[in-house]
Amino acid sequence: MEIGLYTFGDVGTDPVTGNVVGPAQRFANLIEEIELADQVGLDLFGLGEHHRPDYAVSSPAVALAAAAPRTKTIRLSSAVSVLSSDDPIRIFQQFSTLDNISNGRAEIMAGRGSFIESFPLFGYDLADYDTLFAEKLEMLMKLNEGEIFSWDGGKHTPRVTERGVYPRPVGGKLPIWLAVGGTPQSVGRAAMLGLPLALAIIGGEPARFAPFFKLYREAAEKFGRDPTTLKTSINVHGFVAETRKEAIDTFYPAQAEVMNRIGRERGWPPTSRHHFEVAAGPRGAQFVGDASELTDKILAHYEIFGFDRFVIQMAIGVMEHAKLLKAIEILGTRVAPEVKKAVGERRTAAA
Repeated sequence: MEIGLYTFGDVGTDPVTGNVVGPAQRFANLIEEIELADQVGLDLFGLGEHHRPDYAVSSPAVALAAAAPRTKTIRLSSAVSVLSSDDPIRIFQQFSTLDNISNGRAEIMAGRGSFIESFPLFGYDLADYDTLFAEKLEMLMKLNEGEIFSWDGGKHTPRVTERGVYPRPVGGKLPIWLAVGGTPQSVGRAAMLGLPLALAIIGGEPARFAPFFKLYREAAEKFGRDPTTLKTSINVHGFVAETRKEAIDTFYPAQAEVMNRIGRERGWPPTSRHHFEVAAGPRGAQFVGDASELTDKILAHYEIFGFDRFVIQMAIGVMEHAKLLKAIEILGTRVAPEVKKAVGERRTAAA
């Protein structure tokens, strides 16, 4: 069982204190967060690519490379790389460079992303949303196979004939996860390609997504793959503090500001503290509470999904840096050890 964090590097105004956090300060804070996550024994830190004024991270590999020399064991991943609007060769080279800087700790979490700003920015047509991703994912996987690369080209990518792609990853290949938002087609693609699956759950009841993991494992078997060798992850929102009240009081204002801002763009109804507290209940999508509550909720969902990795986005919106650091400490020193112990015992009993 692996437990980690991800964030988009939010910038803007703290809705509680009124303090303004710009990109320079956010990156300084972010390096501290990744360093602390490593020190307290968390397994993964992921950064999501965005091209908006409210997020600082447009180049996950660059930001992660700044943290790599200050960490020792934590894996460094995108969460996600928006593959559709980027060049697979450059993504591979950037994360292979990160892999060498970090001595083999880089990963790529590839996805289509839930925002579309990168399409017009880099000159892509949204009408090609599906074909761009499918073609570029195939190309990225081919790049990972070996040093000399050949590619026939396609609708969105050029022909390449026997060219070396450097540097190569430390261990020969980069781990590539496929991030999905809950569509059967995306789940089936991950199974067909034999890629580990990261399922984003940010609303509703997480249990309703369990059929997607079942579909993934059944599809893998149909494609001749051993589903027991394919890893799965759930990626969620949440926060942990000394008490449940403190966790909600810290997380809700920042998270609500973000969700309401995005909701106005997308036509979602506004959220409220009541709605949030319902979602923070045992069956809801918000993983919020004290250490024991968060531990229990992770384990309850492990029973539903049987995942190999749990990744939580605690830095949503702008909040006090000190409170976020404390949450990372609690996650690493109190929650993660208890979850791993319990999962290990359950797996041993089931063997």
